[in-house]
Amino acid sequence: MPGIARSLPALDHSLGQRLLAGGLLCLALVAGGARADLWAFVDARGITHFAAEQLDERYALFFRGASFDSQRDIGAQAGAAEENPGTTLAARARVQSYFDILPAYKSVRPHLRRAAERSGIDYALLKAVIATESGFDAHAVSAKGALGLMQLMPATAERFGVAAAGSRTLAQQLHDPAVNVPAGARYLRHLLDLFDGRLDLALAAYNAGEGAVRRAGQKIPPFKETQNYVKTVLALYRQLQPLAPAAGTPAAGMPATGMPATPSSRIRMTLPAGSARESIDEKREQ
Repeated sequence: MPGIARSLPALDHSLGQRLLAGGLLCLALVAGGARADLWAFVDARGITHFAAEQLDERYALFFRGASFDSQRDIGAQAGAAEENPGTTLAARARVQSYFDILPAYKSVRPHLRRAAERSGIDYALLKAVIATESGFDAHAVSAKGALGLMQLMPATAERFGVAAAGSRTLAQQLHDPAVNVPAGARYLRHLLDLFDGRLDLALAAYNAGEGAVRRAGQKIPPFKETQNYVKTVLALYRQLQPLAPAAGTPAAGMPATGMPATPSSRIRMTLPAGSARESIDEKREQ
């Protein structure tokens, strides 16, 4: 499965199909224009796969999202640019309920909350990254050897404080959500700081490596996998924003401005035209 088409936890196949069908109802609720859509399919094992484009005929539109504009911020008010805020909230509620029913997600929520508070990374962003990286499968292992919920390479994990402990190997540590999620959040925090709060570049570096972003001239590298990865995470992040914070109260994980707790949450998408080059996936080759 190509990079961003990783799976959500296995469910009963018929339940997975029903949940996906519910998610597809979002399409009727959100209106047109040039948008960043999300596609999905449920495989024979009941595993849901997400992608930012239709990778093959199995994928159907999961939701039709707002376009990413270089002058528009992503944050608690991300849906404000939609033509009909009421239907936008309804669509977001459906997407969020899709995730909330997953036992694997519910079991790791405390780890996400703690990691978000300690790192200053928005909770919804961590949720979107994990959904894209591993589908909340704590035992996930990529072809390149990335491990756990946030798909960390052992060398990267060691850079951010993970080591073998007692009778547990480094790999066993990384399959523990209590270890993996904080380490992944620290790495993402480092990337956000490194790229001056550019969320798109931080995500590109998380997927393809810091060096690939630098060599691309501080832009998203011209790798199809990385481009789709960034769009998938951002599309999920937009839909996973808190639905209805109390008036005058910042959403959980948000400062008083309503924006994610990063140095800057301005999204400046610089995706080049499609390229035949494959991602060298430096993060996973470290």
